Amino acid sequence: MVNEHYERLLSQHYTWMFGVSFEDRVSEQKSFLSRTLTPLDYTPEAAMAVDLGCGPGFQTIALAQLGFSPVIAIDTSAELLDELRSHVGSLPVRTEKADLRNLPAVVQTGQATVIVCMGDTLTHLPDRRDVSALFGSVFDRLRSGGVFVITYRDLTRELFGTDRFIPVRSDENKIMTCFLEFENQDSVVVHDLVYMRQDSGWSLNKSSYRKLRLGIAWIREELSRAGFDMLSEDLSGRLIGLAAVKP
Repeated sequence: MVNEHYERLLSQHYTWMFGVSFEDRVSEQKSFLSRTLTPLDYTPEAAMAVDLGCGPGFQTIALAQLGFSPVIAIDTSAELLDELRSHVGSLPVRTEKADLRNLPAVVQTGQATVIVCMGDTLTHLPDRRDVSALFGSVFDRLRSGGVFVITYRDLTRELFGTDRFIPVRSDENKIMTCFLEFENQDSVVVHDLVYMRQDSGWSLNKSSYRKLRLGIAWIREELSRAGFDMLSEDLSGRLIGLAAVKP
């Protein structure tokens, strides 16, 4: 459902909806990651980083600019991976078209220094069991002292009435709004509506997908259960940012 939503609608509008240039978005992520990874001891050009659900590569490019090498970028969207490759240049980036749950097929045990899962990617997984399994898989792929960085949106507080309609971005040729449908305590259906100006008037493009509602206490508990020690808790824009270390 998530993959289809990106193919039908979101991937072609993904970078645009942030309202800043690709370079500015990379700079934002670089600042957050630099601050979050300050306690990490690593040698430039000898530390693998992995970007789970990399999208167009905001975090991927930021990690490469911070000195990680190689940076492995994993996503299911061919269109977003193509966009990422257009920004790579000579940076040590390798792209993989794969589901992030297939991490063991891409990265060997104990090989990574940093693994990130950012941009609300975590809530795209089908259910909580997948989240828990991912935490265990990430733990196994990190070296001792390696760091796992997450950003995600906490959707546990239910919205009602017109508060469920959230403007994303608009310009003279495009208007994007999302509508949240809180179906149960575990998930919310996100309906994305994109109006685009055509020669004959405005056209509506629409699609929907399901997101998990994950409380911060539950995330901390599952990270601990996987073996992690909490390193820091921060904000990355409107998202919660967490960092955990493998002892």
